[in-house]
Amino acid sequence: MNDPVRVMIVEDSAVVRQLLAHIVSRDPRLELAAALPSAEEALAELDRVQPDVISMDIRLPGLDGLEATRRIMAERPTPIVVIADAVEEQGLRISMNALRAGALTVVEKPLGPTREGWERVADSICTQLYIMSQVPVIRRRPPRPPPAPTPRVADVMLPPGRPSLVGIAASTGGPPALARVLGGLPANFPVPILLVQHMGAPFLEGFASWLDGLVPPRVQLAENLAVPRAGHVYVAPGDRHLGITATGVMQVSEAPPVGGQRPAADVLFQSMASTLGRRGLGILLTGMGEDGARGLAALRNAGGLTLAEDETSAVVYGMPAAAMRLGGVSASLPLDLIGPRLLKAVGTDRE
Repeated sequence: MNDPVRVMIVEDSAVVRQLLAHIVSRDPRLELAAALPSAEEALAELDRVQPDVISMDIRLPGLDGLEATRRIMAERPTPIVVIADAVEEQGLRISMNALRAGALTVVEKPLGPTREGWERVADSICTQLYIMSQVPVIRRRPPRPPPAPTPRVADVMLPPGRPSLVGIAASTGGPPALARVLGGLPANFPVPILLVQHMGAPFLEGFASWLDGLVPPRVQLAENLAVPRAGHVYVAPGDRHLGITATGVMQVSEAPPVGGQRPAADVLFQSMASTLGRRGLGILLTGMGEDGARGLAALRNAGGLTLAEDETSAVVYGMPAAAMRLGGVSASLPLDLIGPRLLKAVGTDRE
C-alpha cells in the first residue's frame, strides 16, 4: 500500500482548522502533517514538514492565501487546494486569483458536522487533496514569449465556412488557462462561446463574474432556451449540463452526470456535433480524466475544427490526451497559440 498523502493545513480559524484536521485524519489516504494558523508559519515550516499537498485558506492575517500561493509556487512548488467560502465575494475573487498564481482547485469550506451537506463537503475536500497531491507542479517564473508554432499533429485545412459557435471545456488548471485564451479575444468577437469548467457548483457564478472582469468578451452564466450572442461567453451553471439545440438556443439541463461530470464537456461537444457539424469549433484544455474526448471526436467526425491544449503547457494533460488517443483533435497547440488559431478560424486574426 502507498504511503498516505501528507497534508499541511493553513487556516486562521481555530474551529475550521480543527474541523479540517478531523476530516483529514479520518481518511486513510491522508496524513495530517501540520495545521497552522498563518501563511508566515506555513512558509517557515515548508522545508521541515515537506507536505505533499496544502489546504490553503484565503482570508488570513498578515499574508493572505493569494500571496502565500505565489511565494510557495516560486520557492517550493507544492500542490495547493484553496478552501474558500463560496458566497463571500472578496474571498472568492482572491481564490480565483490564487488559481492564476498556481493553486490547482478551489473547494467549499466546511461549516461543521451538524450542517446540511457536511459529509459531501468533507468527502470533496479529502478527494481533492488526494487527487491534487498527484499533480506535478513547477516553479512559477515570469512568462516568456510564446514559442514558435509546433503543433503535435499536422495542421489541417479549416472546415469550409466559418464557425458559428465555439465550445471550450476545461477542468484542473482551467481558470487561468481560460483567462489566457479568452483574454486574447476582442470584445466584439463575432461568434458566441459556450464554456464548461469543472468546478464545485457554489463557485460557478463567482467564477463567471471573476472571468468577466478579466477578459474583453462579456462572461455570464448560461440560461436555458436563451439565444447565444456574439461577443459573449456563456458558462455552464453549477451542476447543470450545457448544450446547443437544433433551433440555436442553449439547453441547460439536469440530465444525469456523464462520466461522473455535470456539467460535462462531452454533452457540450456532442450537442455541437449533432446540431452544427462543420460550423462548430471545439477546444479542450487542461484537465484530469477523459471528459470531452468522445464529444470532441464526434465534433471532428462531423466536420468541425477541434483544438486541444498541448502537453507542453497543460497543467494536467489528461482530457486533451484522451481526445488525442481517440483521434478527436485537428491540432494540438500550446496554450498561447490557441487564441490566435481561434481568431484565424473565425476570420478576425490581425496577421
